Amino acid sequence: MKDAFGTPQSLLVLGGTSEIGLATARRLVARRTRTVWLAGRPSPALEKAAAALRDLGADTRTVAFDALDPDAHEEILGKVFAEGDIDMVLLAFGVLGDQARDEAEPRAAVRVAQTNYTGAVSAGLVCARALQHQGHGSLVVLSSVAGERARRANFIYGSSKAGLDAFAQGLGDALHGTGVHVMVVRPGFVRSKMTAGRKDAPLATTPDVVARAVEVGLRRRQEVVWVPGTLRVVMSALRHVPRGVFRRLPV
Repeated sequence: MKDAFGTPQSLLVLGGTSEIGLATARRLVARRTRTVWLAGRPSPALEKAAAALRDLGADTRTVAFDALDPDAHEEILGKVFAEGDIDMVLLAFGVLGDQARDEAEPRAAVRVAQTNYTGAVSAGLVCARALQHQGHGSLVVLSSVAGERARRANFIYGSSKAGLDAFAQGLGDALHGTGVHVMVVRPGFVRSKMTAGRKDAPLATTPDVVARAVEVGLRRRQEVVWVPGTLRVVMSALRHVPRGVFRRLPV
């Protein structure tokens, strides 16, 4: 159960090597989170991340999980929940893809969509049912401002995040009143390994800043969190820009 300050005592990170996911885990472990599950493809990076959290005092375990294998999600995640209640699930996996390559190679584009959307739908529903069964917990979904309006520069990634965002909001409505809290997090450009080599977008942020926003959002039981908060106003304006004008904007 969460403590009196709303901090989860147990955490499951789907996407166990995600920089945002690990930054969030470190921040929560520094508070009162004591049990952490890192779910991801088996790799030295996953084990290294688990070891680092153990050094911070968390009972950290790894579990083999692949977003692209939804047939296994129910069994794998069911075993995690069978070990004890999970106070918070952080759905942090995703791929940016390469827009030019993905347009030229539809199979690559489908892989982006399957990872960011259909894999997330599968894992999200499995975890939501488990959280509802235990009667409490938070499901935090990392979306993106890229899903707010498709841009020429990354509409494949953006469309996958748009689908994820709509799914998570609908799931939150479906779970309202059950004791399960769903929070959608919409970061802007995040400086990380995923975006290495790319020019910073305006209002660029970092995994640690996103992690802090997640923690604050949990405490306040927010349903949508923008990182940075200024993006709420910026994207509200961009959504209403006429399409002909939007096409000419350097976004």
